[in-house]
Amino acid sequence: MYQIVTDGSCDLDQSIVDHYAMSVVPFYITKDGKTHQKEKVDIEVEEFYQFMVDHKDIFPKTSMPSVEDYIDVFTPILKSGEDIICICITTKFSGSYNSANTAKQMLEDEFPQRKMTVIDATVNTVLQGLLVIEACEMKKANYTYDETITRIEEIKSTGRIFFTVGNFEYLIHGGRIGKVAGVAAKTLGIKPLIVLRDGEIFASGVTRGREKSKRKIIENTIKHFHENHLDPSTYAFCVGYGYDKQEGEKFKEDLLISLKEAFPHFDEPILLQQIGATIGVHTGPYPIGVGIIQKYK
Repeated sequence: MYQIVTDGSCDLDQSIVDHYAMSVVPFYITKDGKTHQKEKVDIEVEEFYQFMVDHKDIFPKTSMPSVEDYIDVFTPILKSGEDIICICITTKFSGSYNSANTAKQMLEDEFPQRKMTVIDATVNTVLQGLLVIEACEMKKANYTYDETITRIEEIKSTGRIFFTVGNFEYLIHGGRIGKVAGVAAKTLGIKPLIVLRDGEIFASGVTRGREKSKRKIIENTIKHFHENHLDPSTYAFCVGYGYDKQEGEKFKEDLLISLKEAFPHFDEPILLQQIGATIGVHTGPYPIGVGIIQKYK
């Protein structure tokens, strides 16, 4: 038997975490640069976003789980006689993978009979969540330890996130604006269109206005399937939102309608999850978009 472990960047609701009996190692949030709180343990995501909305001149930060945090999660699993597959946020965004890998190395002598594998997801936020769910589904389907690892490595490169943000301020402050350079960052009403692939974010255009940017995200998602001759029914979908859940729900409805118009036989569920602080500190309180990844079968 093996256990699926991931870090807090997966942005999965606790109900999903509980359903799959996975273990999540949280990130830390700091609003003042001194006090560090564990996300979803000491501070809820809603509280984090409310702080950003109420304090537009303050830019919270996150920090990765420590080696000790991973040891605290790994040890009981190993003692119970289970192996570990740990899926971490892309190394291009965080050192969480390094913390997990160091914890693994420190525990190997104590548990020589147990297997531990740490995987760079090359994705983050709700897309990482989809990858983790696929890993859990493989476990549920009685895939072996090695089969699950192999399939994770095969499907992770198919992941994409098409998204936009409320404004450029947080991208600039977080040092991510370099990936979307070449636009008038602070021009009134201009909204960036961004795609995440292979662990990095890239510009995919700009629009004027929030509603147009959301429509363009849906268009770009459908375009991705058409241009690459992909069947959307073989993919898992998740809509991610920030502060505004109602906007996320409406966007999910619009996405589903558009997918069914473009692909009449499409009848897949679309997950709706709140984007957490790990990415929220870079996007601000109003990120919205869609994550897709190929299903394991």
